[in-house]
Amino acid sequence: MAALTVKKRHTIRKDELTELFTLLEKEIGPSAAKFRSDRVEMAEIDSPFNLYLVDKKPLLIKTDEWAFPTVRGAIERPFPERTIVVDMGAIPYIVKGADVMRPGIVSVTPDVRKGSPALIVDERHKKALAVVIALVDGPAICGETKGKMAKTIHHVGDALWTLEL
Repeated sequence: MAALTVKKRHTIRKDELTELFTLLEKEIGPSAAKFRSDRVEMAEIDSPFNLYLVDKKPLLIKTDEWAFPTVRGAIERPFPERTIVVDMGAIPYIVKGADVMRPGIVSVTPDVRKGSPALIVDERHKKALAVVIALVDGPAICGETKGKMAKTIHHVGDALWTLEL
């Protein structure tokens, strides 16, 4: 992904804010309250999803189907939902944008759903490394022994992570 630039940014209307937080609550439940603020802006960028600034920080991304915290959002405002824990050996690959393979997965929360976003964290520090789209439901991931389990859409060090505002 090439460097991102913000074309425009504007404060969102109340109805857009309600829609954003409805989608976010659908994904991370009551932890969505951690991202509430009086000032939420939408930044227009060249990306397949919309970027939302909470208190002038890029903390949320949204598509038509879902809203989810960015890696920076998950680090600044940690939440326990929708998490896939990977072993320390998988970290160098994930921070370079690799998809998540089954051998590197240590544990999965049962709320991870196929086709929905999830957060990748390391096993030692529980720090967010990437946002992925799960290719398999959480309980089914535990039953697998090999193969790709999640597709990376945003990771530490990518254009969204390094975005300057």
